[in-house]
Amino acid sequence: MTQQLLINSNNQNQYLADCQQCFGLCCVALPYAKSADFAFDKDSGSPCKNLQADYRCGIHQKLRSSGLRGCTVYECFGAGQKVSQMTYNGKSWRDNPELAKEMFDLLPIMQQLHEMLYYLTESLSLQDAKPIYAEVQKAIVETERLTNLNTLTLLELHVPTHRAFVNDLLLQTSELVRAKVKIGTHNSKHSKNIRGRDCIGAKLKGANLKGSNLRGVLFIAADLRQADMRKADLIGADLRDADLSGANLIGSIFLTQAQVNSANGNSETQLPSALTIPDHWLD
Repeated sequence: MTQQLLINSNNQNQYLADCQQCFGLCCVALPYAKSADFAFDKDSGSPCKNLQADYRCGIHQKLRSSGLRGCTVYECFGAGQKVSQMTYNGKSWRDNPELAKEMFDLLPIMQQLHEMLYYLTESLSLQDAKPIYAEVQKAIVETERLTNLNTLTLLELHVPTHRAFVNDLLLQTSELVRAKVKIGTHNSKHSKNIRGRDCIGAKLKGANLKGSNLRGVLFIAADLRQADMRKADLIGADLRDADLSGANLIGSIFLTQAQVNSANGNSETQLPSALTIPDHWLD
């Protein structure tokens, strides 16, 4: 069983949303306020008005133009189908209203665990992280074990404690990947480690950020055109409305499709092979 789990854990796609196997949990459980990302207010536990009887979004292809671009950048990392099909064995919140609140409360917990699994499986795909493969595999097994706990135990789980354990391995991965990167001489004013910095609206066109620690950096509406972001650690970086036109992100780590979807770019933007150029970049 463990050996099979370790083999399957190398498939990062298993930790991506499969909406056809989910009961539209994110469209009900999550609250949001009217803003640039959402056209109207919605309370937690209240179904979105666009959620259909088959648990599908009625305006999925028109979310951005309908003022709901926030929906296009949400990623449950496969937690939705896990809760729907495994935790509750295919029982929906509509047919079993007594389970609804519990399911909705469980989704964000499962989402966090699956997000960790997504990053851990990426670590296993990186040759530079080979020295810690064994520790990463153990972390995957333990995190998977947590996702399979009974609902009451999961609801009481102190996620930050486990996240700290996983984050240590992700930091080690980042250091191993970035250690071999030589910082270029141009744009030397940009530090290799700007973790957590506020770069909202920053003018970084052509910046040399290769091999940089960009964890949690606020790049909201930043100008990153033609920036060199190869081998950069982008876990948690906020790229909303950042302009990545012509930027090179090949080999960057811990970058998600949701982050890419939140940004702007063009056909000249170079992304890691696992990610795709969003349709709105080509409009």
